[in-house]
Amino acid sequence: MTSKSRSLRSRLLWLAGALLLSSPALAHTIASDDASFVVGVDGPAILPFIYLGAKHMVTGYDHLLFLAGVIFFLYRPRHVVQYVSLFALGHSITLLAGVLANWQVNVYLIDAVIGLSIVYKAFENLGGFRLLPFQPDTRVAVFVFGLFHGLGLATKLQEFDLSENGLITNIISFNVGVEIGQILALSAIFLFLSAWRTSSSYLKHAFTTNTALMTGGFLLTGYQLAAFFLTPAVL
Repeated sequence: MTSKSRSLRSRLLWLAGALLLSSPALAHTIASDDASFVVGVDGPAILPFIYLGAKHMVTGYDHLLFLAGVIFFLYRPRHVVQYVSLFALGHSITLLAGVLANWQVNVYLIDAVIGLSIVYKAFENLGGFRLLPFQPDTRVAVFVFGLFHGLGLATKLQEFDLSENGLITNIISFNVGVEIGQILALSAIFLFLSAWRTSSSYLKHAFTTNTALMTGGFLLTGYQLAAFFLTPAVL
């Protein structure tokens, strides 16, 4: 490995660690001003909730890291649409059902699974499953992890005392916003990857990039598990 490659690898690993350790609370976070608005809403507020959903997705690095891993080796737009649609279907189901049915799940454990979803996809991109006697179906995995990502979104909304007046409309609007934010974020990621693929450095540094991605997933998982075991139970 050349000194240049080692330097790039070090920078990517440092970036993954710094991103997760310096701002772990960003995952599934709704800013204080937005939170005040959510609590104060009484009735349908379609556009504001679409905006909140979109904002939440484009600032949710855990979702974006997973999706970046999903499309890293997808070269055709139709394949991107196929996999992202499966992910969107999964997180839409649990986002809506989780809030409307008031499913009570531990936010730390859900976010730990989301961290593992990043690890899974990076491991697959690195060809890790070729060393195992079984080959998981990537489409099924993306859908299942989509369910967990949606449940993570639902746990954040459940932290607020949402008014029953217009609740269904607002949750659907939030989900629509999430989809819009996902399209915007993925479009930017896909354009970046498409431009990078024209350079010889793409395949050369694919291993390093996915190693950094896996490191980020492990850091996120470890942080959430530590929070789960160290946070006092609420009686």
